[in-house]
Amino acid sequence: MSRNPVTVPALQRKKDAGERITMLTCYDATFARLMDETDIDLLLVGDSLGMVIQGHETTLPVTLDEAVYHTRAVARGSRCTHIVGDLPFLTYQASPEQAIMSAGRLLKEGGAASIKLEGGIEIAETVRRCSQAGIPTMGHIGLTPQSVHQMGGFKVQGRDEEQAEKILQDAIALEEAGAFAVVLEGIPEELGNRITKQIAIPTIGIGAGRFTDGQVLVIYDLLGLDMSFKPRFVRRYAEMGKMVIEAAQAYCDDVRGRGFPNADEVFRKTG
Repeated sequence: MSRNPVTVPALQRKKDAGERITMLTCYDATFARLMDETDIDLLLVGDSLGMVIQGHETTLPVTLDEAVYHTRAVARGSRCTHIVGDLPFLTYQASPEQAIMSAGRLLKEGGAASIKLEGGIEIAETVRRCSQAGIPTMGHIGLTPQSVHQMGGFKVQGRDEEQAEKILQDAIALEEAGAFAVVLEGIPEELGNRITKQIAIPTIGIGAGRFTDGQVLVIYDLLGLDMSFKPRFVRRYAEMGKMVIEAAQAYCDDVRGRGFPNADEVFRKTG
Protein backbone atom coordinates (compact mmCIF):
# COMPACT_ATOMS: atom_id res chain seq x y z
CA MET A 1 0.00 0.00 0.00
CA SER A 2 1.40 3.39 -1.04
CA ARG A 3 0.59 6.34 1.25
CA ASN A 4 2.18 9.35 2.84
CA PRO A 5 3.74 9.07 6.30
CA VAL A 6 1.33 10.01 9.11
CA THR A 7 2.41 13.21 10.88
CA VAL A 8 1.29 15.10 13.98
CA PRO A 9 -0.43 17.82 11.87
CA ALA A 10 -2.17 15.10 9.84
CA LEU A 11 -3.61 13.62 13.04
CA GLN A 12 -4.93 17.01 14.10
CA ARG A 13 -6.52 17.48 10.70
CA LYS A 14 -8.30 14.15 11.17
CA LYS A 15 -9.84 15.35 14.44
CA ASP A 16 -10.80 18.68 12.92
CA ALA A 17 -12.50 16.90 10.01
CA GLY A 18 -14.23 14.36 12.23
CA GLU A 19 -12.22 11.47 10.81
CA ARG A 20 -11.47 8.54 13.09
CA ILE A 21 -7.89 7.73 14.14
CA THR A 22 -6.57 4.17 14.41
CA MET A 23 -3.71 2.97 16.60
CA LEU A 24 -2.34 -0.47 17.48
CA THR A 25 0.55 -1.56 19.64
CA CYS A 26 3.53 -3.10 17.85
CA TYR A 27 6.76 -4.57 19.17
CA ASP A 28 8.76 -5.94 16.23
CA ALA A 29 9.67 -5.42 12.58
CA THR A 30 7.55 -8.32 11.27
CA PHE A 31 4.29 -6.91 12.58
CA ALA A 32 5.36 -3.38 11.61
CA ARG A 33 5.83 -4.47 7.97
CA LEU A 34 2.41 -6.12 8.00
CA MET A 35 0.79 -3.02 9.47
CA ASP A 36 2.41 -0.92 6.74
CA GLU A 37 0.19 -2.82 4.30
CA THR A 38 -2.88 -1.41 6.06
CA ASP A 39 -3.99 2.17 6.68
CA ILE A 40 -3.27 2.16 10.43
CA ASP A 41 -2.38 5.69 11.52
CA LEU A 42 -0.17 5.03 14.55
CA LEU A 43 1.89 2.18 15.97
CA LEU A 44 2.50 2.41 19.71
CA VAL A 45 5.59 0.61 20.97
CA GLY A 46 3.95 0.31 24.36
CA ASP A 47 5.44 -0.65 27.68
CA SER A 48 2.68 -3.26 27.51
CA LEU A 49 5.51 -5.30 25.96
CA GLY A 50 6.40 -6.12 29.57
CA MET A 51 3.19 -8.14 29.86
CA VAL A 52 2.61 -9.22 26.25
CA ILE A 53 6.17 -10.07 25.20
CA GLN A 54 8.08 -10.58 28.47
CA GLY A 55 5.39 -12.27 30.54
CA HIS A 56 5.39 -9.89 33.52
CA GLU A 57 2.28 -9.19 35.59
CA THR A 58 2.59 -5.42 35.07
CA THR A 59 4.40 -2.95 32.80
CA LEU A 60 6.69 -1.75 35.60
CA PRO A 61 9.79 -3.93 34.90
CA VAL A 62 10.31 -2.57 31.36
CA THR A 63 13.56 -0.62 30.99
CA LEU A 64 14.40 2.27 28.70
CA ASP A 65 16.97 0.13 26.88
CA GLU A 66 14.24 -2.43 26.15
CA ALA A 67 11.86 0.28 24.94
CA VAL A 68 14.55 1.68 22.62
CA TYR A 69 15.32 -1.83 21.30
CA HIS A 70 11.70 -2.61 20.40
CA THR A 71 11.06 0.87 18.99
CA ARG A 72 14.10 0.53 16.72
CA ALA A 73 12.81 -2.83 15.47
CA VAL A 74 9.38 -1.36 14.67
CA ALA A 75 10.96 1.64 12.94
CA ARG A 76 12.91 -0.69 10.66
CA GLY A 77 9.70 -2.37 9.55
CA SER A 78 7.52 0.71 9.04
CA ARG A 79 7.66 3.44 6.40
CA CYS A 80 4.27 5.11 6.68
CA THR A 81 2.77 4.73 10.14
CA HIS A 82 3.46 7.24 12.90
CA ILE A 83 5.54 5.46 15.56
CA VAL A 84 4.95 6.41 19.19
CA GLY A 85 7.53 5.27 21.73
CA ASP A 86 6.31 4.67 25.28
CA LEU A 87 8.41 5.99 28.16
CA PRO A 88 8.73 3.22 30.80
CA PHE A 89 8.20 3.65 34.53
CA LEU A 90 10.78 5.86 36.28
CA THR A 91 12.35 7.10 33.05
CA TYR A 92 10.59 10.49 33.22
CA GLN A 93 8.98 11.00 36.63
CA ALA A 94 12.11 12.31 38.41
CA SER A 95 12.38 15.56 36.45
CA PRO A 96 11.65 17.19 33.09
CA GLU A 97 15.35 16.89 32.31
CA GLN A 98 15.22 13.12 32.82
CA ALA A 99 12.14 12.95 30.60
CA ILE A 100 13.82 14.91 27.79
CA MET A 101 16.87 12.65 27.85
CA SER A 102 14.74 9.48 27.89
CA ALA A 103 12.42 10.75 25.18
CA GLY A 104 15.38 11.86 23.11
CA ARG A 105 16.72 8.30 23.11
CA LEU A 106 13.41 6.95 21.77
CA LEU A 107 13.59 9.43 18.88
CA LYS A 108 17.34 9.45 18.27
CA GLU A 109 18.16 5.76 18.84
CA GLY A 110 14.75 4.17 18.44
CA GLY A 111 13.47 6.07 15.42
CA ALA A 112 10.16 7.05 17.01
CA ALA A 113 8.26 10.07 15.69
CA SER A 114 6.81 10.92 19.11
CA ILE A 115 6.64 9.68 22.68
CA LYS A 116 3.91 8.84 25.19
CA LEU A 117 3.93 9.23 28.96
CA GLU A 118 1.38 8.69 31.71
CA GLY A 119 -0.09 11.31 34.01
CA GLY A 120 -2.05 14.54 33.95
CA ILE A 121 -1.67 17.79 35.87
CA GLU A 122 1.33 16.48 37.78
CA ILE A 123 3.23 15.76 34.57
CA ALA A 124 2.13 18.83 32.60
CA GLU A 125 5.40 20.72 33.08
CA THR A 126 7.32 17.72 31.78
CA VAL A 127 5.07 17.61 28.69
CA ARG A 128 5.67 21.34 28.18
CA ARG A 129 9.43 20.94 28.40
CA CYS A 130 9.47 17.97 26.00
CA SER A 131 7.32 19.87 23.52
CA GLN A 132 9.60 22.90 23.76
CA ALA A 133 12.54 20.60 23.03
CA GLY A 134 10.87 19.56 19.77
CA ILE A 135 9.65 16.17 21.03
CA PRO A 136 5.99 15.53 20.08
CA THR A 137 4.34 14.19 23.23
CA MET A 138 1.18 12.13 23.72
CA GLY A 139 -0.48 12.01 27.13
CA HIS A 140 -2.18 9.07 28.83
CA ILE A 141 -4.78 9.49 31.58
CA GLY A 142 -7.55 7.57 33.29
CA LEU A 143 -6.38 4.04 34.02
CA THR A 144 -2.61 4.47 33.92
CA PRO A 145 -0.92 1.03 34.12
CA GLN A 146 2.29 2.38 35.65
CA SER A 147 0.20 3.42 38.69
CA VAL A 148 -1.42 -0.02 39.04
CA HIS A 149 -0.38 -0.45 42.68
CA GLN A 150 -1.61 3.01 43.64
CA MET A 151 -4.95 2.32 41.95
CA GLY A 152 -5.29 -1.10 43.57
CA GLY A 153 -5.30 -2.96 40.27
CA PHE A 154 -6.41 -2.44 36.69
CA LYS A 155 -9.69 -0.75 37.60
CA VAL A 156 -11.97 1.63 35.71
CA GLN A 157 -11.33 5.24 36.73
CA GLY A 158 -13.64 8.27 36.81
CA ARG A 159 -16.85 6.60 37.93
CA ASP A 160 -17.68 9.30 40.51
CA GLU A 161 -17.96 13.00 39.67
CA GLU A 162 -14.92 14.11 41.68
CA GLN A 163 -12.64 11.62 39.98
CA ALA A 164 -14.19 12.36 36.58
CA GLU A 165 -13.55 16.09 37.04
CA LYS A 166 -9.93 15.37 37.96
CA ILE A 167 -9.43 13.36 34.76
CA LEU A 168 -11.04 16.13 32.70
CA GLN A 169 -8.70 18.69 34.25
CA ASP A 170 -5.78 16.35 33.52
CA ALA A 171 -6.76 16.35 29.83
CA ILE A 172 -7.03 20.14 29.75
CA ALA A 173 -3.64 20.51 31.45
CA LEU A 174 -2.00 18.19 28.92
CA GLU A 175 -3.48 20.12 26.01
CA GLU A 176 -2.32 23.44 27.47
CA ALA A 177 1.16 21.98 28.01
CA GLY A 178 1.48 21.14 24.31
CA ALA A 179 0.53 17.46 24.07
CA PHE A 180 -0.54 16.60 20.52
CA ALA A 181 -2.96 13.85 21.62
CA VAL A 182 -4.08 12.00 24.72
CA VAL A 183 -4.90 8.35 25.38
CA LEU A 184 -7.99 7.82 27.53
CA GLU A 185 -7.93 4.40 29.17
CA GLY A 186 -10.46 2.61 31.31
CA ILE A 187 -13.02 5.38 31.88
CA PRO A 188 -16.82 5.56 31.47
CA GLU A 189 -18.08 6.34 27.97
CA GLU A 190 -19.76 9.55 29.14
CA LEU A 191 -16.44 10.88 30.43
CA GLY A 192 -14.63 9.92 27.23
CA ASN A 193 -17.23 11.85 25.25
CA ARG A 194 -17.02 14.85 27.58
CA ILE A 195 -13.25 15.10 27.33
CA THR A 196 -13.26 14.65 23.55
CA LYS A 197 -15.67 17.56 23.17
CA GLN A 198 -13.79 19.72 25.69
CA ILE A 199 -10.27 19.59 24.24
CA ALA A 200 -9.09 20.45 20.73
CA ILE A 201 -6.39 17.75 20.42
CA PRO A 202 -7.23 14.16 19.42
CA THR A 203 -8.35 11.66 22.04
CA ILE A 204 -7.58 7.97 21.54
CA GLY A 205 -9.58 5.57 23.64
CA ILE A 206 -9.03 2.10 25.02
CA GLY A 207 -11.96 1.06 27.13
CA ALA A 208 -13.22 4.65 26.96
CA GLY A 209 -16.33 4.19 24.86
CA ARG A 210 -17.46 5.04 21.36
CA PHE A 211 -17.02 8.79 21.22
CA THR A 212 -13.27 9.36 21.37
CA ASP A 213 -11.52 10.58 18.22
CA GLY A 214 -9.77 7.25 17.77
CA GLN A 215 -9.18 3.83 19.27
CA VAL A 216 -6.12 1.78 20.28
CA LEU A 217 -5.82 -1.94 20.97
CA VAL A 218 -2.96 -4.26 21.82
CA ILE A 219 -2.32 -6.11 18.58
CA TYR A 220 -2.00 -9.47 20.34
CA ASP A 221 -5.49 -8.97 21.78
CA LEU A 222 -6.96 -7.99 18.41
CA LEU A 223 -5.47 -11.16 16.89
CA GLY A 224 -6.61 -13.44 19.71
CA LEU A 225 -3.10 -14.66 20.47
CA ASP A 226 -3.80 -14.88 24.22
CA MET A 227 -6.90 -17.05 24.34
CA SER A 228 -7.33 -16.58 28.11
CA PHE A 229 -7.49 -12.77 27.97
CA LYS A 230 -10.64 -11.05 26.76
CA PRO A 231 -11.76 -7.94 28.65
CA ARG A 232 -15.07 -6.45 27.58
CA PHE A 233 -13.49 -3.53 25.68
CA VAL A 234 -11.45 -5.83 23.38
CA ARG A 235 -12.84 -7.13 20.11
CA ARG A 236 -10.99 -10.08 18.60
CA TYR A 237 -10.75 -9.79 14.83
CA ALA A 238 -9.05 -13.19 14.51
CA GLU A 239 -8.40 -16.30 16.60
CA MET A 240 -4.74 -16.70 15.75
CA GLY A 241 -3.90 -18.37 19.04
CA LYS A 242 -5.84 -21.42 17.89
CA MET A 243 -4.27 -21.20 14.43
CA VAL A 244 -0.75 -21.12 15.87
CA ILE A 245 -1.43 -24.17 18.04
CA GLU A 246 -2.95 -26.09 15.13
CA ALA A 247 -0.07 -25.19 12.79
CA ALA A 248 2.60 -26.18 15.32
CA GLN A 249 0.84 -29.47 16.05
CA ALA A 250 0.52 -30.22 12.33
CA TYR A 251 4.27 -29.64 11.99
CA CYS A 252 4.99 -32.01 14.89
CA ASP A 253 2.74 -34.65 13.34
CA ASP A 254 4.41 -34.33 9.92
CA VAL A 255 7.94 -34.56 11.33
CA ARG A 256 7.14 -37.61 13.45
CA GLY A 257 5.26 -39.23 10.59
CA ARG A 258 8.10 -38.44 8.15
CA GLY A 259 5.82 -36.21 6.11
CA PHE A 260 8.16 -33.24 6.41
CA PRO A 261 10.31 -32.57 4.51
CA ASN A 262 9.03 -34.20 1.34
CA ALA A 263 10.92 -34.84 -1.90
CA ASP A 264 10.34 -31.33 -3.18
CA GLU A 265 11.68 -29.69 -0.01
CA VAL A 266 15.26 -31.00 -0.02
CA PHE A 267 18.50 -29.98 -1.73
CA ARG A 268 20.20 -32.38 -4.17
CA LYS A 269 23.65 -32.65 -5.61
CA THR A 270 24.14 -31.22 -9.11
CA GLY A 271 26.45 -32.34 -11.93
